[in-house]
Amino acid sequence: MKTKATAYLAASGTVLLWGMSYIWSDRLLDAGIPVEFFVPVRTLLAGVLLLVLNKAARLDMRMRKKDIGKFLLLALCMPLVYFICETYGLQLTQSPTITSLIVATNPLFAMGAGMLIFKEHFSRLNILGVFVTLAGLFLVTWTRTETGPWFWAGVAVLFLAVISEVSQIAFTKSLSSTYAPSVIVMYQFLLGAVLFLPLFLSKGMAYFDASLYLSWKVVYPTLALALLCSATAFTFWAYAIARLGVAHTSVFLAVVPLVTAVLSFLFGDERLALLQWAGLAVGLVGIYLTQTESNKA
Repeated sequence: MKTKATAYLAASGTVLLWGMSYIWSDRLLDAGIPVEFFVPVRTLLAGVLLLVLNKAARLDMRMRKKDIGKFLLLALCMPLVYFICETYGLQLTQSPTITSLIVATNPLFAMGAGMLIFKEHFSRLNILGVFVTLAGLFLVTWTRTETGPWFWAGVAVLFLAVISEVSQIAFTKSLSSTYAPSVIVMYQFLLGAVLFLPLFLSKGMAYFDASLYLSWKVVYPTLALALLCSATAFTFWAYAIARLGVAHTSVFLAVVPLVTAVLSFLFGDERLALLQWAGLAVGLVGIYLTQTESNKA
């Protein structure tokens, strides 16, 4: 029970940090910082930090030959494909809340992967909880009517992010029995930084301006994304996946839009109507149902 409680805390901490990540990313985009610059920098900083911490903790960091392919696919799905699609989707939809809502459909896909690939149990009550949660998210976002000219293109790009995220969850689960969570995430981001290098050198540095790129308004959110939303959050996430399974852990992603909406409200980036607050409450009830144990399949 203690291990399970720790896993729930880890999953909760992850969604809190990821909820904030949309706001920090949005601020970087508003400052004119290209995706190809701050995402590779975020990825590299997270990988280096975890390398230092893992060495200090004397964890076994040896990569088995049979797992090289899995690690490469893991890094390809997340961070490369996911972060590019997520950030471009955010740029095209012009809304942190809408972006996090679409990404939060992940549990519907991850639930199928968990049951079909890893043979995880998901009761009718748990399935009902997923749809209740998504209904709450709809209430949070449906009143927003202002969209940019590339809104639907952004939606399509975001669904590519969802597919890549489900894939990385599956790879993380398959590696979790052999490697410590922080070691999995370390390789994930170090390999991801290498994959990002061509984009970083060609587009990320194309309009580099030291007065802007090295200013505090850029350095602060970049460091927050690297240290908190990447290194810390992904390590928490890998730990939760190993102990709760793919399906039950993935449902926590549905609460990310709720966190983003509340934080956006608190920071004055977006305003919430009464119906949207009701949606937050419904979403939390749905999350509770997804984690409720049931003897009925």
